[in-house]
Amino acid sequence: MQSYPTPNQGERRGGARPDIVLLHYTAMPDTRLVLERLANPEAEVSAHYVVSPEGGVWQMVDEPLRAWHAGAGRWGSCDDINSRSIGIEIVNSAREPFAAPQMRGVETLVAGIMQRWHVPPERVLGHSDIAPGRKVDPGPRFDWRRLALQGLAVWSEAEGARADWEGFLQDAAVFGYSSEVAPEVLLQAFRDRFRPGVSGVLDGTDCARMAELAARYPADPGAARV
Repeated sequence: MQSYPTPNQGERRGGARPDIVLLHYTAMPDTRLVLERLANPEAEVSAHYVVSPEGGVWQMVDEPLRAWHAGAGRWGSCDDINSRSIGIEIVNSAREPFAAPQMRGVETLVAGIMQRWHVPPERVLGHSDIAPGRKVDPGPRFDWRRLALQGLAVWSEAEGARADWEGFLQDAAVFGYSSEVAPEVLLQAFRDRFRPGVSGVLDGTDCARMAELAARYPADPGAARV
């Protein structure tokens, strides 16, 4: 762990505590340039951590403080993601797989954050989860299943035959996705994470997986499908 402080930070609003880990890719392949940008006051962006392709980790913002990484977005009833999250920027150009040392660095980092702040696996999210369409990172090349097998995220292997847009959208809202997103945009964000490489119209497996995730991991306690 190395330190690379940034001025782009502040207090969490309303005394909020982090209960989300939010994963990003940088779309920039050079770690040094990423650190310099996130430390530039004119950029007005930052993250708590940066993970290099070699697995090196830089801390830029202390975890109790608010970094500027999420922007506009929501998960369930939470619409100030920056105040409720710890942000991790993974150095990747978006054109290549995530290197094995980098994945190990991310996994070690996420596991530690989850333990320190009692974050459950279903609250480890991607930028595309909280801002579908506006953001696509960490993208379909990121191995969410690998994290889930270690208890660091959630996954579904459910299969189904019946496609039902109404049910899919209702379950998506319970799981946490914004109901204000166009259905096709939401489907793409969902598939990039839970069915990478799949294309075409909504199908029964999309619906079955979303239904399982909603039933097991509703974003807000007591949430239920109408």
